[in-house]
Amino acid sequence: MDLNILWFNLLGVLLAGYAVLDGFDLGVGILHPLARKDAEKRTFMNAIGPVWDGNEVWLITFGGALFAAFPHAYATVFSGFYLAFMLLLFALIFRAVSMEFRSKAESPVWRGFWDKMFFGGSTVATLLFGTAVGDSIHGIPVGADMEYAGGFLDLLHPYALLVGVMTVALFAMHGALYLVMKTDGDLLARVRRAAGRAFTVYLVLWAATAATTLAALPAARETARTNPASFAILALGLLVLVGIPFSLRKEKPFRAFLLSSLHIATLVGLLGTHLYPNLVISSLNPEWNLTIRNAASSPQTLRNMTIIALIGVPLVLLYTVIIYRTFKGKVKLGETSY
Repeated sequence: MDLNILWFNLLGVLLAGYAVLDGFDLGVGILHPLARKDAEKRTFMNAIGPVWDGNEVWLITFGGALFAAFPHAYATVFSGFYLAFMLLLFALIFRAVSMEFRSKAESPVWRGFWDKMFFGGSTVATLLFGTAVGDSIHGIPVGADMEYAGGFLDLLHPYALLVGVMTVALFAMHGALYLVMKTDGDLLARVRRAAGRAFTVYLVLWAATAATTLAALPAARETARTNPASFAILALGLLVLVGIPFSLRKEKPFRAFLLSSLHIATLVGLLGTHLYPNLVISSLNPEWNLTIRNAASSPQTLRNMTIIALIGVPLVLLYTVIIYRTFKGKVKLGETSY
């Protein structure tokens, strides 16, 4: 396979891995106000405690792979999204610190403050992540010199914000489905109802985003007209999405969570079919797009990266499976819990 195409696809795999894995633990943070008692709040945090930091490694790996395989795209994206990335970094830091600090004191004021930081960090990080995806679909102002030619507010147009809000609803649903597997009793009943409500909100936002994309973006209509794979991915994504509430009614929470994960993967697939062969779409001139050709590293660099990936990716997947198998089942609070 052409190495440029291979690394375009591998970036998609890394992005899908991050969205699926960190998506549910960000969703748990978004749903944290649903917990009423202190033990319930601790249950939410301990549901993701053993895995959340490992999930974020997928985002770091995505950034590293983009830097090595397509350095021109990396430079343009990171310079254009610099302030947004800093806000994302602060949101993730506050979220991580809240988990570590919350249990260090019994004071309700202390714990209430970190609860708000946990919820706020999770929500802001998800909104920024979704907004960045919306900007990628819409295109950003990139000049002939491959430099970002806009400001921070140019990234916050209505379409990008719509995708950002849709992503918050998606991760809330994904997180609720994960919590259904990790909770019991009254909390399980509330989490199950939250999953149903989040599904409804997400379905409405997904339909609104799909309609807006086709109505406002000619490039998206062209992709839908010329690329049959996009229709197949869209149909699969809708099919698995509809299967989620049926799985919940039949009390198959793991199957519902898998369907949600597959739905997220199809969204990343749709993003890939829309972008290819571009990595960054210029909203100023299509001839200034950054593609898998003009933004790529040397062939030797891509060959070396492929060898490293062939060794490293199976190890990461094996490590991930072992961790999730080790910590499967309902959450049990103990002295060492968050």
